[in-house]
Amino acid sequence: MRIEDVYIWDINAKWLGISPFQLMENAGAGVARTIEEKFGKGLKIAVFSGTGNNGGDGFVVARHLSFENDVTVFLVGDEIKIRSEEAKHNWEILKGLDFVRIKILKDSTYIKALDLSGFDVIVDALLGAGTKGEPREPIRSAIEKINEYAGKAKIVSVDLPSGYPSKVQVKADFAVTFQWDKEEYDGFERIVVKIGYPKELYHLVGPGDAKFALRKKGEHKGQNGRLLIIGGSEDYFGAPYLAAKAAAYLVDLVYLVMPEYPARRIADPDIILRPVEGKNFTKEHLEEVLALAEKADAVIIGPGIGLREETKEFVREFVKRCEKSLVIDADGLKAIAEDLTVLKGKTFVLTPHGGEFKVLFGVKPEGSFQEKAELVRTKAREIGGVILLKGTYDVISDGKTWKYNRTGNRGMTTGGTGDVLAGLVGALLALGNEPLRAASVGAFLNGLAGDMVKEELGENFTALEVAKKVPHAVRWVVEF
Repeated sequence: MRIEDVYIWDINAKWLGISPFQLMENAGAGVARTIEEKFGKGLKIAVFSGTGNNGGDGFVVARHLSFENDVTVFLVGDEIKIRSEEAKHNWEILKGLDFVRIKILKDSTYIKALDLSGFDVIVDALLGAGTKGEPREPIRSAIEKINEYAGKAKIVSVDLPSGYPSKVQVKADFAVTFQWDKEEYDGFERIVVKIGYPKELYHLVGPGDAKFALRKKGEHKGQNGRLLIIGGSEDYFGAPYLAAKAAAYLVDLVYLVMPEYPARRIADPDIILRPVEGKNFTKEHLEEVLALAEKADAVIIGPGIGLREETKEFVREFVKRCEKSLVIDADGLKAIAEDLTVLKGKTFVLTPHGGEFKVLFGVKPEGSFQEKAELVRTKAREIGGVILLKGTYDVISDGKTWKYNRTGNRGMTTGGTGDVLAGLVGALLALGNEPLRAASVGAFLNGLAGDMVKEELGENFTALEVAKKVPHAVRWVVEF
């Protein structure tokens, strides 16, 4: 697990109803319990806290340890800078206790004069994992002060030694880190304690994943994703349009390549139409479409493209030669099902429902969502890409891990919601997300937009209404 996953899990836990207050309480209690298990009770303990959430954990550690130990809390910084609600709450509790001493160290002159020689244990809760570079004053002086007592008192860090991985870091005997070890952590001893995350968080897609996936990169037009959509035929024009409409809310530029016959029915200033000759795609269009793909960050192929033999040949040849990240959807899946070797060495997401999955792999996904997940994972590993199996619970896998998505409702069985989903996944790929995250968050946003429409209109709505709710879903994620 990475440090980024901690933030995602915290946000997703909150979505499941597990409050940040609970997590902070459990974290602080876990550190206090570890200290007493290692060193006993009746100790003189100093807790150094900063003004962030790591400091908030420190406040909880101090309260738990105060029951059978003599505890002094040193707040490094100004109490008005204590940031989060849960850290403030735990600070206020500490201030109301008569058996915990509190000293506020606003600047480094106070810190340099400190004498910690009477303390058995020093708890370092100054900085969390989110800090970059060398610590600034007054935290820097606090780290130097704690290090003067390395080898004399036991030094325990909350989550990681403050200042890590810079040169100025606490020389901890060990750190108590939460729920699982982090792959970035190295060079210091760690004890892992659980803080109440349920198993769901390993696999569930939630607003935390979406927050990270939706981060904008650039200030100029085109820097936040260019997406190419290839679809439509003499029979269908709505499917590629729905994919383009949804995607246009997330990326800067959406190019829609369609045969000119269906393209005539579309007039939307948010979408850049690139009509090609004729009523359907054939191999004659290949060079022209590949040239357009050069300008894009990601490509969607398949919505409404039809199942004519010459079109299927075009799809397979395009996939074989395209170097961009791909979303293959709808009729595009049926085309490549005839020759899955075209996927070799490609970066791609396939978005089948149960029936299309059977066409692709000869086996129907059945049983619980965990059983489906195992099947999806096996097939994703075999083909070397990401599969997003659409269903009551969408299941997504890259062959290594698997995710599932719980947003969405029965109203979304209406035609076209799969095209909206493909558009969102393609847009997230174009924003630079790796395929597993793009597919997972696409499924989450699609279902969330559908749930917002249901709240307004009940279970009878169209896919275009889902597409138009995408910006509302994005805003909800950003503000969560």
